[in-house]
Amino acid sequence: MIKHMIKLVWNRKRVNILIMIEIFFSFIVLFAAILGGVFYIDNYLKPIGFEYQNVWRIGISDNQNREESVASETSRNNEPAQPGSPQAVNSKAETVRQLAIAVREFPEVEEVSFATIAPYSNSTMESAMDGDGVPIRFGVDIVSDDFQKALGLQVVLGRWFSREDDGQQYQPVVINQLMARELFGDSDPIGKEPRRPKKGPDKEQSNEPPRRIVGVISDFRKDGEYAASENFMFRRITIDDKMEKTPNNMLIKVRPGATAALEERLIKRLQNSARNFSFEIEPLSKMREEMNLIRLAPVIAGGLIAAFLMIMVAMGLTGVLWQNVTQRTREIGLRRAKGATKNKIYQQILGELVIISTFGLAIGIIIVSQFQILKVIDFISLRVYVMSMIISVILIYALTVLCGLYPSRMATKIHPAEALHYE
Repeated sequence: MIKHMIKLVWNRKRVNILIMIEIFFSFIVLFAAILGGVFYIDNYLKPIGFEYQNVWRIGISDNQNREESVASETSRNNEPAQPGSPQAVNSKAETVRQLAIAVREFPEVEEVSFATIAPYSNSTMESAMDGDGVPIRFGVDIVSDDFQKALGLQVVLGRWFSREDDGQQYQPVVINQLMARELFGDSDPIGKEPRRPKKGPDKEQSNEPPRRIVGVISDFRKDGEYAASENFMFRRITIDDKMEKTPNNMLIKVRPGATAALEERLIKRLQNSARNFSFEIEPLSKMREEMNLIRLAPVIAGGLIAAFLMIMVAMGLTGVLWQNVTQRTREIGLRRAKGATKNKIYQQILGELVIISTFGLAIGIIIVSQFQILKVIDFISLRVYVMSMIISVILIYALTVLCGLYPSRMATKIHPAEALHYE
């Protein structure tokens, strides 16, 4: 039966190839939309590794050019402080200490921490290292000792940064489980030294002490629910005389029920503590909403475009199939005259359509599989890729069968006598 249908499809190859091409492009468009949706759903179901509820970000900005600000500071003997001098560095550390003290005075504040990059900030700092000949990319953030408590990070191995790291002959780092598996497999990473990057913001510096992994956290996706899992490393901010840069962000955990009135009081208190700086407060929950809208916008737009194209394809495919049935009136009428039942005619038309769809889908599957094989989009897991492909194939089959139902039904109503009058 299938062999016979393939022969019938081949006999009308000119028309059927056009249908096949239409199905092929429909599959490509639909697969792209489905892939984005499944990828985001899969990410959403995973833990993000931190708590954003009741956490506020305070952005810290210098009102003057950094060089001018540092040069304007005076030393103890009233001589101008030069950039990078002990007086200038001391001033940065003292400013950070005063800001922390000022915020901790508020009873509504539970934790105070500093970070170079805040979650949901749409900022990133990345680096790469050589992992047995394969480059391993990872995100980097430089944070204070209280960052773990402020955001509720879960330490699964070792510990977080602490006073224990002061004065050591190494730089302590904390990595997430994904990066630990990437670097060391199933072996214990605590106490080991990760390879140094050769380029990027985290690049090798000959005068820096070696790094040592002191802890591993469960997971961390700074851009939230819809972001892909990534390797991540935390480095420690040391607020001491060697501090060379003021952190860009202060992250505070407030008690539930804190209102905008607290924001105004915080801004006023911070401004009194550091008049050369400006501050901006925004809850992480609000930043999360903005980030999610940015990430969902292209998927929603792609989904709407794909839906519109599917409607157009359905209308066009229905018209082509209708014309196909009309042109085959003599053939169908003769089959009815030779005893073919309505169900046989029905099955024949739909069966041919399924075969045409299969050829079109086979070409589409071969094409999209190359992206995964060649690692063009390696941030998407094989499981998500295969699931998206299966869903797309099912939807295309459903679409083509649905489009063929009415023309097939009309074919069953062709009377044998009509074949004699057809010209």
